[in-house]
Amino acid sequence: MSKHTLDRNKLRRIVMIALFGAISYVLMLVVHIPVQFLTMDIKDVIIILAGLYFGPFAAVALSILVPLLEMVTVSTTGPYGLVMNILSTAALSVTASVIYKYKKNLLGAIVGLFSGGIVMVAVMMVFNLLVTPHYLHAPVAEVQKLIPVLLLPFNALKATLNIGLVLLLYKPLSAVMQRAGILPRSERAYRMDLRSVLILIASLLLIAGSIVLIVFVLGGGFQWGLK
Repeated sequence: MSKHTLDRNKLRRIVMIALFGAISYVLMLVVHIPVQFLTMDIKDVIIILAGLYFGPFAAVALSILVPLLEMVTVSTTGPYGLVMNILSTAALSVTASVIYKYKKNLLGAIVGLFSGGIVMVAVMMVFNLLVTPHYLHAPVAEVQKLIPVLLLPFNALKATLNIGLVLLLYKPLSAVMQRAGILPRSERAYRMDLRSVLILIASLLLIAGSIVLIVFVLGGGFQWGLK
């Protein structure tokens, strides 16, 4: 492969990562789910997909850049929100992309996604005890009381919703990008076989179950439109 081809591929990769970042930012702006003083959004879905397609570097870069852009444009939570945003997004997307990088098959994707979800929840529980008391101006004991009733289910459902959406979108989007020449055609072609049907059903169940619990248990609700 010539140097010119390598440079062109590198430039195209950077452009695609930037495009995924832009889509993630727009999703953050237009789809949000307030749950008490917390806000859930689905921007992480695009960052996770970028990590799976383009590697852990893309996941790290977007996990920092998109929350940073959010903080300086629309966020009202300041540095506290920035820190929690970066940690939450990176814990899931980087974990998933690192595992998938070394095991590029369906099992690797599933293990990576669910491992990322577990890491995300664990990281957020620790940093909720470190950061949230300062944000709420409340003692640590008060924040500890919120863990079983709000903070733990919020983060677990956020991870589950993101995982379900990634499983739903990954293969169809892969097929589109392969036909466009953005991804190599070496990946298994997308077709609606039994395995694809089972993944579709599982992803829809994860998405539907997460939404039901978010709305009816946590009292959240979807809001559409610019923040």
